[in-house]
Amino acid sequence: MPEVHVSRLSKQFGDVAVLNDIDFTIKEGEFFTLLGPSGCGKSTTLNCIAGLEAPSSGSITVGNVPFVDTARRLNVPTEERNLGMVFQSYALWPHMTVQQNLVMPLSIRKASKEEKATRIHDALDKVGLAHLKDRYPHQLSGGQQQRVALARALVYSPSVLLLDEPLSNLDAKLREQARAWLKRLQVDLGITTIYVTHDQDEALSLSDRIAVMFDGQMTQIGTPVEIYESPATAGVAAFVGSCNFFTGKLEGKNGRIARVRLDNTGLVVKVGSELALTPGDAVTVAVRPERLTIAPATADVTGENVLDTSVLTRSYVGSRYEYGLRLGNNVVQVISPNGGLDGDVRLVFEPDDALLYAGAAIPSAEAQELMTVAS
Repeated sequence: MPEVHVSRLSKQFGDVAVLNDIDFTIKEGEFFTLLGPSGCGKSTTLNCIAGLEAPSSGSITVGNVPFVDTARRLNVPTEERNLGMVFQSYALWPHMTVQQNLVMPLSIRKASKEEKATRIHDALDKVGLAHLKDRYPHQLSGGQQQRVALARALVYSPSVLLLDEPLSNLDAKLREQARAWLKRLQVDLGITTIYVTHDQDEALSLSDRIAVMFDGQMTQIGTPVEIYESPATAGVAAFVGSCNFFTGKLEGKNGRIARVRLDNTGLVVKVGSELALTPGDAVTVAVRPERLTIAPATADVTGENVLDTSVLTRSYVGSRYEYGLRLGNNVVQVISPNGGLDGDVRLVFEPDDALLYAGAAIPSAEAQELMTVAS
């Protein structure tokens, strides 16, 4: 299966730039996810690779075959790119059986009758639906329709598989099951896959690497662990997983340990950071809810950062409890296995449990909800 190389790709709709000079390479056999909020350019990127959109500038190469090179006025037609694509809506023909839906792309490629039969059986067998080949789409569940769409994308042995939010129409439990099934299938096939989603859980569970996109640019590309544990910006930290944010001023550094005075409380916390900062610089401290520990106010606890807080809310969500704590004017989210806490408590975290970013801007609407003034 080939590599996919995208270089200096840009796309404009009128005066609006939806892609801004992006570059990335997808390795052979890799599951690569474009992750970001609506309007960030992820589907446009996928459509440019598929040939459904013509880039304003840049180049796209799959293996050794150039698909797009605007400098040479090269733009290979969609039907000549040998790419399999699954859309969010599945785009199944309702008046055709499962088997007939799979015949169409093979007929376009002028496959023989014998080849059609073999390929259709093999594709449906891969997705576990060979026994339903004579059913119509309305006779299938949402999960089965999604598998038919995937089988149709695989039936002509594409070089790369493109998936545009294919699980978004499934309910939560079925979507979780489909993620596990889709990952196993991709590993078994070894096919280079480009996946588009706004769902962080899908991206983290499915991907070999993730590209996080905002405003037509790729903010960070990395493994799921790198994206979650070491987000390059506060915006990435806010979008991928839950995160608490506190603005403040740098008081000083001792080696890699920064001392930050928080704006809303005046408290000083210690955060591990490699950033080159100057005392007085505005900064943002970010810490994941699961990296925080809470204990009764009377408990004798130790740690570099021990803050007195109080419980505002407590919710039981099965395997854990989710707390909302008052810290000055901040509402802090904490995930804990302990459900017996109420009233005054102590909030504990170590310097390396938090992240430090230059600037005091709150990165997103999701983050702003965590900075709501406690009432």
